[in-house]
Amino acid sequence: MWWSRRPVPADADSEGDRVPVDAGSGDHRNAFIMLGLGGAVVAAFGIAAIGSIVAPVFLALILTICVHPLRVALERRGVPRGIATGSVILAVTLLLLAFGYAVLVAFGQFATLLPEFADEISGWGADVAAWLTSLGIGSDGVASVAANFDPSSIVDFLGGLIGGLTGLTTALVIIFTMLLLMAMDAGYVPTLLRQTRPHRPLLVTALSDYGANVRRYMVVTTVLGLVQGIINWVALLLLGVPGAFIWGLLAFLCSFIPNIGYFIAIIPPIIFGGLVGGWPTVIAVIVVYGIVNAVVQSIVQPRVVGNAVALSQTITFFSVLLWAIVLGPIGAILAIPLTLLLRLVLVDANPAMAWIRPLLGELDETKALIAESDAARKADRKARRASTPPGDAAPGDVA
Repeated sequence: MWWSRRPVPADADSEGDRVPVDAGSGDHRNAFIMLGLGGAVVAAFGIAAIGSIVAPVFLALILTICVHPLRVALERRGVPRGIATGSVILAVTLLLLAFGYAVLVAFGQFATLLPEFADEISGWGADVAAWLTSLGIGSDGVASVAANFDPSSIVDFLGGLIGGLTGLTTALVIIFTMLLLMAMDAGYVPTLLRQTRPHRPLLVTALSDYGANVRRYMVVTTVLGLVQGIINWVALLLLGVPGAFIWGLLAFLCSFIPNIGYFIAIIPPIIFGGLVGGWPTVIAVIVVYGIVNAVVQSIVQPRVVGNAVALSQTITFFSVLLWAIVLGPIGAILAIPLTLLLRLVLVDANPAMAWIRPLLGELDETKALIAESDAARKADRKARRASTPPGDAAPGDVA
C-alpha cells in the first residue's frame, strides 16, 4: 500500500500518523474524490428510485426519535414496556391522522375556492401580461401565455404537490409497521449504545447527539410552526382573505422548509388578498407575515434550537433543493434531519473529518470540537487495543 508510518516523535500519539510516501499520492487523492462524487450521484439516484419507501421509513424514524422521551417517561413511572410502546404508537397515529384530515379539508376548500375566483385570477393574469408587454418583454409570447392560462390548472398542480404529501397516507402500512418495530426496538437502544461505546465511542456520541438535535429541532419547529400557522390564520380571517385556514396550514408546513418556506407560504394569501382587498390588503398580509416570520423564525427559533442544527445558511438552502429533487415535497420538509444524518455518517462519526466542521457552520466551537474528536479517536484506539487478544492486530491498525 502507498501508506506507511513516519517516525513517531516522543510526545506524539503512540500509534503515530500515517502519511503518504508515494509521489503519486495526489493522483490517488483526486481519484478517490472523483469516486466519492460518482458514488454520491449514484446513491442520490438510487434513493430517488425508492423514494416511496425511503420517505415513509425515514419519517417513521424521525417520529420515533421525537416521541422516545415519552416512552422513557412512561417506563420510569412503572408503566410496562408493552403499554408504553402502544401509547407512543397511538399518540403518533392520532397526530398523523389529524394532520392528514387537515390537509384533505384544506385541499377540498381550495378546490371549491379557486373556481369562485377563476374570473378574477384570469383578469389578474391579463393585467400582468399587459404590464410585462409595456416593459417591452416579448408581447407575442406573453400574450400566448396569458391566452392559454387556465386557473383550473392550478388545482391539478397543487393536487400533485399535495399528493406528494398525502402520498404518505397511502404508505400508512409502511409507516405504522416501522413505527411499531422501531418503538419496540427503541427499548434496546440504550443497551446497544452501552455495548458499542467501548469500541466506537465517537460513533455512539454522534448517534446520541443526532437523536437529541433532531428531536429538539423537530419539536421546536412543530410547536413554533403551529403557533405561526394559527397567528396567520387568525390575521387572514380578520383581513377577510379567502381560504384563511388553507394558508394557515400552508404556513405551518412551510415552517419546516428553511429559507424559502416563508416565500412559498406568503404568495397565495397575497394573490387572494389582492383579489378581494387590493393593495391595502396585500400590504397588510406582507406586514403580518413579515412580523410573524421575523419573531418566530429569526428570533425565537434560533434561541430555542441553539446549536442543534450547526449548518451554514448556504448548506441549509442547498440541502432543501437537493432533497426536494430526490424525495419531492417531503424531502424539502425533512431536509434538515436528512442533512444531519448525512453529516453524522460522513463527518461526526469520522475523527479524520473534524477539520471540515467549520465549513459546515460550527465556527464558534471549532477548536473544542477538534480536541474532542482527537480525544475520542485516542479513546477509540485504546479500547480496540484493549479488546484485541494478544498477538492480534486491532481493527484499523493494519497499514
